[in-house]
Amino acid sequence: MDGKWMDQRPKGVAETEKITINLGHVDLGHIDLLVKDGFYANRTDFIRTAIRNLADRHADAARHSIMRRGLDLGLRHVTRAELEAVVEAGRMIEIRVLGLASIAMDVPAELARAAIAGITVMGALQASAAVKAALADRIR
Repeated sequence: MDGKWMDQRPKGVAETEKITINLGHVDLGHIDLLVKDGFYANRTDFIRTAIRNLADRHADAARHSIMRRGLDLGLRHVTRAELEAVVEAGRMIEIRVLGLASIAMDVPAELARAAIAGITVMGALQASAAVKAALADRIR
């Protein structure tokens, strides 16, 4: 795949993404009971554990889907220098990520538009508002 994977997160990249879910009172009560009885540290710990367990249960199907879709797994950080090199070479890149796609904050919108043909992110995309707006028709 194009680009470089990083072992460390770029500065300013959040460790987690906040989501909101709606639960029925009984389901929430069950979670609170398990937390109160010491099975989980808090509601978030319970929900994270449940999600990981379900993801593990479907790991084989997910692996096949990742390969079929050509997704990079984990963190994909795109730098200004990388995009400048892509444009200089007369190419465009496709960014396909399951995890976090991060476009450096110093990337101008015009450069992103010239270098990135499309973005598919299953997870989160972090980029400046200008870059997101410039690529809005290319984000899937």
